[in-house]
Amino acid sequence: MYHLLNKAEETIMTNGNILIIDDEEKLRGLLARIISLEGYQVFEAPTGKAGLRLLEKEAIQLVLSDVKLPDSNGIELTAKIKALYPTVEIIVLTAYGTITDGVTAMKNGAFDYLTKGDDNDKIIPLVSRAMEKAVLQQRVQELEKQVSRQYSFDTILGTSAAIKQAKDLAARVAPTDSTVLLEGETGSGKELFAQAIHGGSSRRHKPFVAVNCSAFPKDLLESEIFGYRKGAFSGAVSDKKGLFEEATGGTLFLDEIGELPVELQAKFLRVLETQNFIKLGDTKPVQVNVRLLAATNRNLQQEAEAGHFRLDLYYRLSTFKILVPPLRARKTDIPVIADFFMRRYAAKITRRITQMDAAFLQKLQEYPWQGNIRELKNIIERAVILADTDTLTADLLPSEFQQLVLLPAAEASETALSTIERSHIAKILQQTKGNKTETARLLHIGLTTLYRKIQEYNL
Repeated sequence: MYHLLNKAEETIMTNGNILIIDDEEKLRGLLARIISLEGYQVFEAPTGKAGLRLLEKEAIQLVLSDVKLPDSNGIELTAKIKALYPTVEIIVLTAYGTITDGVTAMKNGAFDYLTKGDDNDKIIPLVSRAMEKAVLQQRVQELEKQVSRQYSFDTILGTSAAIKQAKDLAARVAPTDSTVLLEGETGSGKELFAQAIHGGSSRRHKPFVAVNCSAFPKDLLESEIFGYRKGAFSGAVSDKKGLFEEATGGTLFLDEIGELPVELQAKFLRVLETQNFIKLGDTKPVQVNVRLLAATNRNLQQEAEAGHFRLDLYYRLSTFKILVPPLRARKTDIPVIADFFMRRYAAKITRRITQMDAAFLQKLQEYPWQGNIRELKNIIERAVILADTDTLTADLLPSEFQQLVLLPAAEASETALSTIERSHIAKILQQTKGNKTETARLLHIGLTTLYRKIQEYNL
């Protein structure tokens, strides 16, 4: 019935997994032989139930099913398989085809419908096309899963009370369209929180566009964010979409929004209120549908009260505020974060590094981490590169870590945090030459709290 291929073609590598469901053993075996010679791994089942069991166990991309089966109808089975395994493609085969059966099979999700014996020359090309579609769909599904994992709260490591509180707030606001202001020091993970909020929203399949407001000169930032029309200024030789348009339907994340020029702040406020704006060189408003997330390492409320930031824009941005804690406020999370970076960089340079010794971890936990997670990541990468064994040891840390005096474990757990806090406040006071207001701003604490800490630590 089917044209047999040359036996030499058995050496072709497996191109995918195919399941044949047919109760005619000889016909099923012949078809399996033909398809396997094309380089596919073939599984066989005599009934619909047996086929479903194989689909549970094996990674099948394509099913070839007879219409008349002892325990089911192949056309109805098609609908069931597509409901359980949407990326699996199905070709329905029958000895007596009808137009009605063909239409129903396609409606149920079949890739195609063939009559046995009448389409011998079509079977292999058809299998090839169906397999291509199935593999492509599975790749797309896997990419979507990777994006989902990338933009999820699972990527924010740690179980400390500080990070749990921030994650809980972010998870609660994520499904809404509310504007969120993320406050925290540089390197503390504000963009990771923004990505997780986007991933937890109904906009997760739309663009997530991030821009650092401090990365562009003042005169360039407006054209980057809002775009412009051809001829709007010298050098505008064509229309340009701004980031608001690129993010439409999704989320726009504005990092370091405290650096936004005052003259642009009024325009931002209008976009937040109306979801439209006018491009440079245009007269008609552009309508967008964007959720705005913003982040800052400044105390925007103090900046607004001092006249350095529009108070009305601050109130609009801070509909929902989340404080992303600095690393020194979540010391118990350092081992798990360090382990994550250790494994990532060890894999990157193909080195077998599996653990960190106690002294290494203690020094990490007693360090003040002014650069937060970003600094920790760099320190771990450096240690992995320098390591000669499968263990990261304290001697692999930079010189500033070697100056730390390790306390006994019991004493360290009680006093390390206060020691680090005292040292950090003293350092910031030295940087600001004793300016208490500026020190409080940099520490993100109130002036009254700062005075209390100065007295408590006898600074």
